[in-house]
Amino acid sequence: MLMPIKIPSTLPAYNALRAENVFVMSYERACHQDIRPLKVAIVNLMPTTLDTEMQLLRLLSNSPIQVDITFLRMASHESRNAPPGHLERFYIRSEQIMDRRFDGLIITGAPVETLNFEEVDYWEELRAVLDYSGRNVWSTLHICWGAQAGLYHRYGIPKRELPQKLFGIFPHTVKERFTTLFRGFDDEFLAPQSRHTESDHDAITATSALTVVSATEEVGVFIATARDGREIYVTGHLEYDSLTLDREYRRDLGKGLPIAVPRNYYPDDDPSSPPLVRWRAHAHLFFSNWLNYVYQETPFDLADL
Repeated sequence: MLMPIKIPSTLPAYNALRAENVFVMSYERACHQDIRPLKVAIVNLMPTTLDTEMQLLRLLSNSPIQVDITFLRMASHESRNAPPGHLERFYIRSEQIMDRRFDGLIITGAPVETLNFEEVDYWEELRAVLDYSGRNVWSTLHICWGAQAGLYHRYGIPKRELPQKLFGIFPHTVKERFTTLFRGFDDEFLAPQSRHTESDHDAITATSALTVVSATEEVGVFIATARDGREIYVTGHLEYDSLTLDREYRRDLGKGLPIAVPRNYYPDDDPSSPPLVRWRAHAHLFFSNWLNYVYQETPFDLADL
């Protein structure tokens, strides 16, 4: 997590730095700041249960602030991907959080993107979590299908199937430079994409409540936000580790599914070569920026949400 520089609020640089979203804090605020652990819940819908836990925890741990993690599962869905007893031991049912509040919530992707939302067996339960988060969570980070689900449920934005899977490492650009999430980012950065569908770009840009903060012609909308960062929709997978795309590629090859070599991933696009990781630094920075935003903006007493 980025820690603030403390300077007098009357210093000429103070307002200029704040306008650039540089993390500054006045002496007055620093003297009255309360500190407590952040409470973050994770709805893990990915088929790679243990890998996704590791990926997210690795990124969330890069902080001097204690973060209390609660894993949530969909009681209306029977997972076949977690080791026996793992979910029962380490996860709680979503209904068990309805009388609790959290600083942050992460909703992951899921292997159901080619289904209509209403066809997903836990759709009603996830809708209840999305409604709950609007009242009881300061900031919710939606990833891939989780972003599509949130955009559809809250704003009626449909998803559509792509002509071919968007698969590989793609350049993304910062559209809103002074967005808190992009503190320290380069003008262009790389991030993994792995999806067969996309949320409708025109519908997103036509929705006044949403702000597109990163988008390119090739990828479409990468990140959109609402409610001043309290809703964040990320269409890709900054959390992926070095071999995630490799495992997905070889899994589909083994099943005889049509799958292209992930773009910009293996040196010279040669799958026999180890992949080159070029997104890790920005992934850590993005999650640190998110935690920092949550830490600074959430009321000390979550009852005040």
